[in-house]
Amino acid sequence: KEIGEKVKQYYVSFCQGEIVVTDIRSAEMTKVVENTFRAVNIAFANELARICRHDNMDIYEIIKICNMHPRVNILQPGPGVGGHCISVDPWFLVGDYPRLAKVIDESMKTNDSQPEFILNRIHEIMKENNIENNRKVGLYGLTYKENVDDYRESPTLQMLELQEHLARPLKCYDPFLVGNKIAENQYDDFDEFLVDIDMVVIMVKHDHIKGNWNKLKGKVILDCFNICPLEGVYHI
Repeated sequence: KEIGEKVKQYYVSFCQGEIVVTDIRSAEMTKVVENTFRAVNIAFANELARICRHDNMDIYEIIKICNMHPRVNILQPGPGVGGHCISVDPWFLVGDYPRLAKVIDESMKTNDSQPEFILNRIHEIMKENNIENNRKVGLYGLTYKENVDDYRESPTLQMLELQEHLARPLKCYDPFLVGNKIAENQYDDFDEFLVDIDMVVIMVKHDHIKGNWNKLKGKVILDCFNICPLEGVYHI
């Protein structure tokens, strides 16, 4: 605890939040549990989205009404989980406590399989709109979350890995990775990207796309976050 107090004094020099001193095991476990809590709740939202898709129900309407209850706060579904924390830390608990971490294990499997679920959804929409090949489909966003250039464990990259066996994988674009080629068929110019595709899949909710909705008019759109205001948009 003496060392912990010294460390605390260092952190309070630049951190505004409350600094809690505890034993090292509790501190390490706290960090893992924080990220695991978020992962499990994301998985719950993603699983609900799959259930509602199966029976043609509006997941966003249902979540909105559920969250009117003062003790309910369901997250929004999405295309998957990336980054170096939420997509990784829960596996430490599953690995160390395989017979105990059952809910966590299933939650992580749900999140890890979400890119495949989105890919299947893309193929459904392609068929419905007579889009016959992947060359006309573009993924918007390669980073693991909005408005950053970090692409570690990105759901988009996970999806592209599932496409590796194809001669022409899906096209992709990310405004935060212009000049940093990390994927095949990656574009550096947004307008050129749109010219070459008939269907765009919103994989990341960058502010950039929110300022360019007018450029998406006439495209088939799969919005993985329910943020696009245009008419006729598909959702997960």
